Amino acid sequence: MKHIKRMTTAALCLSLGTSLCLTGCTTMAPEYTQPVAPVSTAWPNGPAYQKSINNPPDKEVADIPWQEFFVDQQLQKVIVLALKNNRDLRIAALNIERSQAQYRIQRAELFPQINATAGGSGQRIPETLSTTGRSETIHQYSVGLGVSSYELDLFGRVQSLKDQALAQYLATEQAQRTVQISLVAEVAANYLNLAADHERLKLAQDTLKAQQTTYQLTQRRFELGASSELDQQQAQTRVDAARVDIARYTTLVAQDENALNLVVGSTVPADLLPPSLSNTLTAMKDIPPGLPSDVLLQRPDVLAAENLLKGFNANIGAARAAFFPRITLVGSLGVGSDELSGLFKSGSDTWAFAPKIELPIFDAGSRWASLKVAEVDRDIAVARYEKTIQTAFREVADALAQRGTIDDQVAAQQSLTDATAASYHLSQARYEKGVDSYLNELDAQRSLYSAQQGLITTHLTRLINLVTLYKVVGGGGEVTPAPQTL
Repeated sequence: MKHIKRMTTAALCLSLGTSLCLTGCTTMAPEYTQPVAPVSTAWPNGPAYQKSINNPPDKEVADIPWQEFFVDQQLQKVIVLALKNNRDLRIAALNIERSQAQYRIQRAELFPQINATAGGSGQRIPETLSTTGRSETIHQYSVGLGVSSYELDLFGRVQSLKDQALAQYLATEQAQRTVQISLVAEVAANYLNLAADHERLKLAQDTLKAQQTTYQLTQRRFELGASSELDQQQAQTRVDAARVDIARYTTLVAQDENALNLVVGSTVPADLLPPSLSNTLTAMKDIPPGLPSDVLLQRPDVLAAENLLKGFNANIGAARAAFFPRITLVGSLGVGSDELSGLFKSGSDTWAFAPKIELPIFDAGSRWASLKVAEVDRDIAVARYEKTIQTAFREVADALAQRGTIDDQVAAQQSLTDATAASYHLSQARYEKGVDSYLNELDAQRSLYSAQQGLITTHLTRLINLVTLYKVVGGGGEVTPAPQTL
C-alpha cells in the first residue's frame, strides 16, 4: 500500500507540474481586433423608407421571442411542430454536439494522459542459450502509471489549437441559431402562402358561381332574342376561365400543404391549416429595426463569421509556434518483480523518464509556407466577415424599403378594388336594362377579378415583409441552448 501511495503522489505531482507550466504559457497568435463594419452607421433614406427607421427601439428585435411576434395561436402550434421535427434543425443541433466533442478532444491535449498499466510475461530459455548451461523459465510482473508523449506547451501551439476549436464550437452554436430563425420564418411564409392560395381558391369559386348565374341570364336573353350569340359565348369564356383558376389554385393549395409539411417535418393537422389570408392579417405585429450597429453585429450569421475569424487568428499562433522547439515527455512509475507475490515488496520500484526535444533546422520552407497559409486564411475570414455584414445590411435595407411603401400599396389596391367593384355593379345594371352591351360588363368583371387577386397578393406581400424583416434583423429568440459542459 505504501508503494501505491508513493506512485499516486508522484503522478499527481507530475500532473500538477505540467499544469503549472501550462498556465504560464501564452499563445503567439496576433491580438484579435474586431474589423470595422464596412457599412453605413444609419439605414438608407429616401422616398421608399420611413423617416423613423433609424430611431432606437424600446426592445431589441433579437430579444423578441417568436411567440410574441407571431401571435396567432394556430401558427404558433405549427412553428412548435417544426422546432420539434425539422431535420435541418436536428442536424444543426447534432453539429453542435460534434463540435463540442471536437473541442473537448483538443482541450484534452493541454493535459498529460496518465494510464495505469499492468502486465506479466513468461519465457523459457533452453539450455543451449542459457548462461548457466541449464534450461530456465523467467517470469516478470509489473504494475505502474505512465505518461505517454505529453507535449510541454511552452510556446502556445496546443493552446492555439484549443482556441481554434473553441471558436469553431461557438460558430456552430450561432449556425444553429441561424437555422432556427430561418426555420421559423420559412414556416410562417409557407403558412401565409397557403392561406393566400386558400383565399384565391375561394375567390375563384365565388367568381364561378357569379359567372354561372350571369351565363344563365345571358342564355335566357339569347333564347328570347334580347342578346346575341356573341354575348352568350363571351359569358361562357368567363365560366371556363373561373373553372381553370379553380383547378390551378386547387393544385397550388395541395402543393403549399406539401411544402409546409416538409419544412415542419411532419404532417400538419388539418385543424391547424389556415382557412384564408384574412384570418392571419393580425398574426404579426410591426417592429422597429433599430440602428445598423446594434442589429447587424448581433445577427447569428455575423457572429458565426466572427467566431470563424477568431479561429483562423488562433491558427496563426499555432503556425508561429511550429518554428520553436517541441518538448515531449514520456515517463512511467511503478513496481516490478519476477514473482507475482513480490510486486509490492521493498526494492521493487521501477521508473522511466524519456524527455525528447525537437528543434526545427531545415524543412525546405514548409513552416514558412504553413504560416503564410494561416495568415491568408485569416485575411479570407476577414473578407467573409465583412461580406456577411454587407449582405445583412442589404437584406435589412431591402426589407425596410418594401416596408416603407407597402402600406401605401395596400391602401391604393384596396381603393382600386372598391372602385372596380362599383364600376362592375354599374355595368351589370346597365347591361340588364339594355343600356350597354355585354362587352362592357365583361371588361368590368375581368377588372374586378384582377383587382381582387391583386389585393390578396398585396396583403400577402405585406405579411411576408414583416416576416422577412423579423428574420433579417436577427429575431427568432428562445433557441434551445446546447449543452454547456465543455
